[in-house]
Amino acid sequence: MTQSVWIHYSRPRPHWYLLDEAQKLTLTEAWQAVRDKASAGGAQYNGRFHIRGQHDFQEVEIWKFASTTEAFEHWQALCAARYNEFFAFSNNIGLETGT
Repeated sequence: MTQSVWIHYSRPRPHWYLLDEAQKLTLTEAWQAVRDKASAGGAQYNGRFHIRGQHDFQEVEIWKFASTTEAFEHWQALCAARYNEFFAFSNNIGLETGT
């Protein structure tokens, strides 16, 4: 089975900052539950990194999934939990190549 890597760039949308701390906490806990489910299902989380310098985004998150379908399902679960409403994003996906 070919592994896939999912590279997720993000930055908060302006209305994220209008939420109170309780609302932010509720959302971030829901998103963490999606991440925890992916990890429990075998996905490999390689971390979230702050981007320095000139870039359109603030952070990058890197994952490995068993397939592109699993990566897509992970993204769909985040969207269902309203992640895309509060964060601008760019996603890249790649397939592992033989060396």
